Amino acid sequence: MAILAAWSYGLAAVLAAVLTIYLASGWRVGGRSRAMCLAVGLCALWGALGLAFALTGQLIFLAGNLLADALRFGGWYLFLLVLMQPESADRPSSPVLSGWLIGIAGLLFAAGFASQALVVAGVDLVVPSQRVALFCSLAMSVFGLLLIERLFRNVASDFRWSIKPLCLGLGGVFLFDLYLFSDALLFNRVDAEAFSIRGFAHALGLPLVALSAIRSHDWKRRLVMSQRAALQSATLLIVGTYLLFMAAAGYYVRFFGGEWGRALQLALLFAALLLLVALMFSGSMRARLRVQVGKHFFSYRYDYREEWLRFTHTLSSQGGFSGMGRHVVRGLADMVESPSGALWLQDPSGRFFAQAAFWNMPASPATEDVDSPLCKFLLDSGWVINLEEYRSLPRRYDGLELPAWLVEVPNAWLVVPLTTGNELIAFVVLATARTRIDVNWEVNDLLKTAARQAGAFLGQMQASEALLEVRKFDSFNRMSAFVVHDLKNIVTQLSLMLKNAERHRDNPEFQKDMLMTVEHSVERMRKLMMQLREGATPLDGPRGIDLADVIRRIQTAKSGQGRDVELAIEDRLVARGHEERIERVIGHLVQNALDATEQSGRVWVRLARQGTHALVEVGDSGHGMSPDFVRERLFKPFQTTKPTGMGIGAYESFQYVHELGGKLSVESAVDVGTQVNLLLPLFDTGQTADDLPKELA
Repeated sequence: MAILAAWSYGLAAVLAAVLTIYLASGWRVGGRSRAMCLAVGLCALWGALGLAFALTGQLIFLAGNLLADALRFGGWYLFLLVLMQPESADRPSSPVLSGWLIGIAGLLFAAGFASQALVVAGVDLVVPSQRVALFCSLAMSVFGLLLIERLFRNVASDFRWSIKPLCLGLGGVFLFDLYLFSDALLFNRVDAEAFSIRGFAHALGLPLVALSAIRSHDWKRRLVMSQRAALQSATLLIVGTYLLFMAAAGYYVRFFGGEWGRALQLALLFAALLLLVALMFSGSMRARLRVQVGKHFFSYRYDYREEWLRFTHTLSSQGGFSGMGRHVVRGLADMVESPSGALWLQDPSGRFFAQAAFWNMPASPATEDVDSPLCKFLLDSGWVINLEEYRSLPRRYDGLELPAWLVEVPNAWLVVPLTTGNELIAFVVLATARTRIDVNWEVNDLLKTAARQAGAFLGQMQASEALLEVRKFDSFNRMSAFVVHDLKNIVTQLSLMLKNAERHRDNPEFQKDMLMTVEHSVERMRKLMMQLREGATPLDGPRGIDLADVIRRIQTAKSGQGRDVELAIEDRLVARGHEERIERVIGHLVQNALDATEQSGRVWVRLARQGTHALVEVGDSGHGMSPDFVRERLFKPFQTTKPTGMGIGAYESFQYVHELGGKLSVESAVDVGTQVNLLLPLFDTGQTADDLPKELA
């Protein structure tokens, strides 16, 4: 065993001495080469003392080897810390981060050297000095791995080829030491075989260190700072410190626990690991750690390159318009550690904003008019509204008045406007962050810039959907042309049949009825052909319409089909519009309710006044619709739940009602029923009598 140890430490001493001479020849190259020369020289001293002890067996050489071991750790710490400091031409490093690393390195080096000195002197304090020395050596190995990991993650990718051999060589050395000292702590003894070949492990790492020294003379000119790497390094340091602390606690529990020591040690170990896993998977803990690292280790809170790449990737991972909205909310929420949020998007009519997407936040039926104080403030100022700041200092927001629905949103925190050009296209409401975040100028600027990009994405998607709808209507118009052509042929054939029937009538009464039926069919087809050719928009302007009469006519027509419609007319109201189209809109809603309801179900229509509008409520106890269908598909063309429907009626009704200045809203639940609220503007009483229905004039 002594011969093996002699060869092992002797080889490490020779290789380290050769590398020291090589580095000493370029002593004036820079501080990094000098630091490396010192570290490798201490390795040569450590190997030479180990060789002397293996050959002579004298304890003085063993004592020197133990002290040189602590010095060797300190030398590598110094080299790695110097290597992490960028040159003056580079971006300056955070002084707080460097101070923490230097402080921990100095503390570990002092503790390690002092513990080895106590071992050499044979002095035991409260705990055996050998145990303390092993624990300090293990901690120094863990910290060495931490420095290497941080160095490798922060180096630029195009310069990683020169730094990689150094990280592999030193990483292997520290890993071997980690195994050696952790094994010694676990079994309360040093593995003699592993200790004897320790020199071989170090000797194998030195050629890789030399390769890096040959490849790069300036070492780390292109080393960059990464917040993710700093976060991972801080996490590794915290986890390593936590595990070392729990290992020490477990040792004392076992040492002082008597016959229960082993059981208590296992219980403590299990509890420590369970707590560690719980903390690692805690979103709040990760958020707090990210905030603390960004706040104390960097002059800027965010790594803008990484934030922008992540946000762009989030926006690109879209699955339809609703999915795009959720991605926008989640991307903005991740920037400020918010756990939930919702998106209010401008309606196609351009009159109000409605919730279009939400993430971990309840759906809300609330709408916000485009001319409301909130929307005007968001558009004019472009500010991100901090609701916590607004509650404490409302004067900062220049008389802004929050709508009642926004005040009632649980944990509402930030309102972020999404603009495209000079138009407010949407706004996002974010919930309170997982940890305390100071919403300063940097956070506001990042959110506003990201919101502009998101607004551009949403505007582009809306334009694409509008173009797609235009193409669909173009296809529909082409189809209508073919229908008109076919109808024209049918009308011609029926007209010819009428002429022949007039010449060859046998039964006068039968022929008379047949002629009346055919003439009626011809007239209807002519009207249909004219409507398809000229469109459905009436040529005359809106007039006063008695809604009660319209609803009664619809009830009578549906009764003729064998279906009952309940009426509740609370007020006799006159609305503004085109009577034929209003009757078609309400009739379409009633027919949809009848189609969705069984014979035993209820369908009702209620007419009442609501402010300056007439409310026509059409409800049923039928099959109902899902919230996703109502929110995303109901009032879009060519979207329907009917197997034979085209999805044009609801879209046409929605557009016409908004053209009149009204509003159409839907509340529905699957297997419960549907209620459609139609708000129509009341007819202006200042109009002349000629504009009123004859029976009301």
